[in-house]
Amino acid sequence: MECSKQRSQHSLIAMNEVCQSYLMADQRLSVLNNVSLEIQAGESCAIVGASGSGKSTLLNIIGLLDQPISGRIIIDGHDIAKLSMNQRADLRNQLIGFVFQSFNLLPRLSALENVALPLRYRGYSAKNAQRNACYQIERVGLSDRLHHRPADLSGGQRQRVAIARALVGEPSLILADEPTGNLDSSTACEIMDVLLDLNRLQGVTLVMVTHDFSLAQMLRRKLVVQSGQILSGE
Repeated sequence: MECSKQRSQHSLIAMNEVCQSYLMADQRLSVLNNVSLEIQAGESCAIVGASGSGKSTLLNIIGLLDQPISGRIIIDGHDIAKLSMNQRADLRNQLIGFVFQSFNLLPRLSALENVALPLRYRGYSAKNAQRNACYQIERVGLSDRLHHRPADLSGGQRQRVAIARALVGEPSLILADEPTGNLDSSTACEIMDVLLDLNRLQGVTLVMVTHDFSLAQMLRRKLVVQSGQILSGE
């Protein structure tokens, strides 16, 4: 199937010999060990592995939420080591949309207000932010839930709102961390359909952490992480 919105084929993510460790109880715990990988723009990629294998740490580094202790990272042509903290934050804001297992919606705000919030932080007027938010909520099939608060939505609807919020800045890359972990199997399939349509029809690069190999099979590539290393990346 051809993408209706083509993105240029280039290396969006490149990591070379990346290491990460944390100090815990006066001991240094190694989490990632010399990880090297490359993900092309427009790909869909699952990061799979057991709990504690390092997959969420890997996603956080790709998402510029964490910095490794060594190694080189190139995101969309930018050498991350050469960017200031503010420059990394700007790149993250412009390039990346995040979808989390816990939704992370603000309970006092409506679906519309939650989705518009990232644009308000960018300095958009309330009118323009809400117009763009309405469009994204319609894309995920929730135009009849604009003014519902999270407590009035089902788990699947809340995750759709979270996806709309991730999309409102028109990112090139969606990072999803166990996005179906709190959902039943039927709703999980619906959410996967939404994410895969974004990849296949809009050309948005999708990188998803999951422990569920059946979900991982739906994506084009699988990166198997074990003990801080990538064992395979077919």
